[in-house]
Amino acid sequence: MKDAERRAYAVGSFAPRYVAMIAPILRAGQAMQSPVIVQISHKEMIRYGITPLQFADAFYQAVESEGVTIPVVLHLDHTKSMDTIRDAIAAGFTSVMIDASEYDLDENIRISREVSAYARNFGVSVEAELGKIGTTDFVETDHDEELYTDPDECLQFVQETGVDALAVSVGTAHGVYVVRKPKIDIARLKAIREKTDVHLVLHGGSGVPPEMIRQAIELPGGGISKVNIATDLEIALLKALGRDERMTSAECDALPAESLRRGQDAVQRTVEEKIELYLGSKAKAIP
Repeated sequence: MKDAERRAYAVGSFAPRYVAMIAPILRAGQAMQSPVIVQISHKEMIRYGITPLQFADAFYQAVESEGVTIPVVLHLDHTKSMDTIRDAIAAGFTSVMIDASEYDLDENIRISREVSAYARNFGVSVEAELGKIGTTDFVETDHDEELYTDPDECLQFVQETGVDALAVSVGTAHGVYVVRKPKIDIARLKAIREKTDVHLVLHGGSGVPPEMIRQAIELPGGGISKVNIATDLEIALLKALGRDERMTSAECDALPAESLRRGQDAVQRTVEEKIELYLGSKAKAIP
């Protein structure tokens, strides 16, 4: 993320949701010579029937079988459970996100600091959330309340928690935009950046116009350096399969080989499009 800030791009943090869709994310990164992050949230693991160990094992097996040479890491997205964080770190996740954003500032700081202190024992980096990022489908988070990040709270939060990255609420939301229109409060982002040099993360990247993403990335002093993308990948998969309903990960694994290949190809194309048009990270795996 330091390199992303320095060279004005963002790393895509892609949620495959199904273990069979990890490989096409890695293939896209390799083909585009782009660094990538593969992630899954606590609620996604429950909804799609995956444990942290199963997801981590599938990730590392795919890294090996695909002959991956680009920078790639494994991230635990939204979780409120310390037990899940411990399980993810034990399984080999290289970064974790604690979401204590429903609490007041002092309690959010206390919980995030506890996670940060624990993760550092294992060399694992930590992302936290300040403000509340809304949702439309409740796949990743369990609330639809939205509260924009207060720039004046950012410096205190980062200093007292020791987190490495901060998810900020500036107008985007998890899920599909149906009624509301995606937006990014660039003035708020600038104000946050002026308060702290912590790495900034944009959640709810699916469905946001590329010019908005690029503006948020290219802020003076380094803007957003990590963008989470999940819904667009699942939409591409289901469309390629001619399905409307989500599956479990096991049901996806059981698809006929031709169907699975068609779905994987659709996911790979979507990731490649995000890398080139949204994130500006094509060829950034090359120093």
